[in-house]
Amino acid sequence: MQNTVLSNYKHISNTNPPPPARRLPIETTTSPPMPAGEFCHPSPPPGSVEEEKWLWDQIKAEARGDAEAEPALASYLYSTILSHSSLERSLSFHLGNKLCSSTLLSTLLYDLFLNIFSTDAGLRSATVADLRAARFRDPACVSFSHCLLNYKGFLACQMYLPLISTRPPKLAKASCSTTQLESWVGETAVIGNNVSILHHVALGGTGKFGGDRHPKIGDGVLIGAGATILGNVKIGEGAKIGAGSVVLIDVPPRTTAVGNPARLVGGKQQPTRHEEIPGESMDHTSFISEWSDYII
Repeated sequence: MQNTVLSNYKHISNTNPPPPARRLPIETTTSPPMPAGEFCHPSPPPGSVEEEKWLWDQIKAEARGDAEAEPALASYLYSTILSHSSLERSLSFHLGNKLCSSTLLSTLLYDLFLNIFSTDAGLRSATVADLRAARFRDPACVSFSHCLLNYKGFLACQMYLPLISTRPPKLAKASCSTTQLESWVGETAVIGNNVSILHHVALGGTGKFGGDRHPKIGDGVLIGAGATILGNVKIGEGAKIGAGSVVLIDVPPRTTAVGNPARLVGGKQQPTRHEEIPGESMDHTSFISEWSDYII
């Protein structure tokens, strides 16, 4: 028996293996990944009818490029972006999965968000404006799809706007910075258009009054990281609040307030004024003519 087994083994081991199958070249029509920062189509004017479609086409092109560059993310990118026919469907799916729990199903939230976004063109326009603001103001934002899927400030605004509570703060479009993290906005606060808010900002009350007790932020304002604005004060259009400042007074339009407590650059009587819109330019230091010496 042993000799038979050995004989069979020798017979098998001496048999020439079949030649490997010939691998034919596979033709593919998939385009190479698009470099970060490049657009697949020219950008239409902001607010135009074609803008939403252009943005959605751009997001899908970015997702395809990311899936090719990182195959491990392909199924995730397909389920969140590529399997959907529109931006509102993709966003509704993503928000539903972010907010769901064992007692609040993602399918229910998806239907809720989709119904609101589909019937409110103003909300869709605000979403497009917020995506553009994040992409063009934040140097760390390499693509629209990156913002759509990962930026907490953007997602917080999109969750908040359709699910407005009884007495919410009022947010306009393109008004929340993508770097917004652990910021706090009081219920009677008002935030205008094209406002950029960096991380750890508080728009709070003084603790002394009820009713309308939170700040009113004008259009085009830039609020630096860690700034605190307290009370029913008005931050004028195009004003700039320095990082770490504590603002307890009104800030006139096109001026800069810095310090704790905050004071106006150039003095209270004749504060230095700028022509730019800091909420869009993101320029934190234009008020400083000489680094070693400036007047507050």
